[in-house]
Amino acid sequence: MDALFAAIDATWPAVRSVEAGAWRVREGGGGGSRVSSATTDDEEAALAQMEEAQAALGQPALVRLRGDQTRLDARLAEAGYVVKDPTNIRVAPLERLAAGELPRVRVFTVDFPPLKIQREMWAEGGIGPERVAIMTRAAGPKTAILGRSNDTPAGTAFVALHGDIAMLHALEVRPAMRRQGAAVNMMRGAARWAQDQGAAFMTVLVTQQNAAANALYELLEMDLVGHYLYRQRQAREEAE
Repeated sequence: MDALFAAIDATWPAVRSVEAGAWRVREGGGGGSRVSSATTDDEEAALAQMEEAQAALGQPALVRLRGDQTRLDARLAEAGYVVKDPTNIRVAPLERLAAGELPRVRVFTVDFPPLKIQREMWAEGGIGPERVAIMTRAAGPKTAILGRSNDTPAGTAFVALHGDIAMLHALEVRPAMRRQGAAVNMMRGAARWAQDQGAAFMTVLVTQQNAAANALYELLEMDLVGHYLYRQRQAREEAE
């Protein structure tokens, strides 16, 4: 699992990270929980150090926990932190994922920067410039996937490599283009691109409440290998 979490940070990088005692605290630049969370391997780490560091970055106190960090999870719950976005980690060998049929002219790999139409499709799905900036920061081999259906741009995704792991992020299919195979085609196209870069595995992160995405990855036989969640401190109510 350590390699998978290293791939998360490498392929979806924060603006920067700061050390606060046993904590690693990420500055997200408005790019969401994954790049704005704090992590630690010490389940007895002092919460105050993390909270002070997050406040100094202008961010809420937010912690990302691996599925096996039960003691830290209990401590955060006792301190009033609430659960946010339990997330599944799914992995498949590229040989398996790339093996299916891929119709011609349905998937294209685009060098950075992404095309205007890709940025527009991401924006339609709530993936704005702050998250595109995360993609731009990723230092390793990377590509923007463009999917087409009925000669029309149908979807987009981002794929980046860390070691032999390819990680796919920000998969977005336009509502009018769903249930036409665009997502499956993009996943297979991404797998073939990753094979060409020398990777061996594809991994995705999907919130547990996203039934449609989890069904897609089940269809593609991507194995559920772990999970993580966030805990965020609730804002204190103002005294009356």
